[in-house]
Amino acid sequence: MDIEAVLREHEDALLALPNVNGVAIGERAGQTVIKVLVIKKVPESSLEPDQIVPKTLEGFALDVEEIGEITAH
Repeated sequence: MDIEAVLREHEDALLALPNVNGVAIGERAGQTVIKVLVIKKVPESSLEPDQIVPKTLEGFALDVEEIGEITAH
């Protein structure tokens, strides 16, 4: 499965996690990754196990990026 299909398959579950306000395909260190966009990064220790963004999905790395609140202008 390609990264776009993996993102589509897991998008709803990722968006349901607390603090997550978007997902996208991006790049980190020259590697294509799934970006998980959050309002604010928080330590994993402050989250329940089922609220933690996974490190990988179906072999693709995830990268959590803090972007703040998304508002319409």
